[in-house]
Amino acid sequence: MKLSGIRVRLLLLASTQAAAFAQKPAVQPGTAGQDRIAREVRHELVMLPYYGVFDNLAYRVDGHTVSLLGQVTRPTLKSDAGNVVKRIEGVEKVDNQIEVLPVSAMDDRLRIAEYRAIYGHPGLDRYALQAVPPIHIIVNNGKVTLEGVVANQADKDTATVRANSVSGVFSVVNNLQVEK
Repeated sequence: MKLSGIRVRLLLLASTQAAAFAQKPAVQPGTAGQDRIAREVRHELVMLPYYGVFDNLAYRVDGHTVSLLGQVTRPTLKSDAGNVVKRIEGVEKVDNQIEVLPVSAMDDRLRIAEYRAIYGHPGLDRYALQAVPPIHIIVNNGKVTLEGVVANQADKDTATVRANSVSGVFSVVNNLQVEK
């Protein structure tokens, strides 16, 4: 009789702990788990083999859901980004909102001209030495958007001037962030 009473108490204790564990999400917003997911998402996106200077990938982590944002030149890059993020431990849902830029010979010409204007300029050329250069050049129907991070305000301003100097560009939006 005593033995069965102990078993009942152990089972009750185990079921109470299991219920408490099941009610707690593995990743709570603003916790170390969510920070870990954000770091892994960033790492996986940067390591994509076809991610380059003419693509812009961004993300937002909200609990177990990762929203992918940005613009890419290849549809396969959009699907590859979604696939690698789905495999990260703790990610239950991926909302892939990445925009695939339209195919355009004019935009391709502008991309190359923008790259040369920005990364060929003394002072900005040091950014071209990185595996994934930090200044991303997004061209959509003749409109240029600069995304990424630069070391100082002078580099941000120079990138804007250089991007505006390319013939055939309709407008330039500079979303570059300055390192702190």
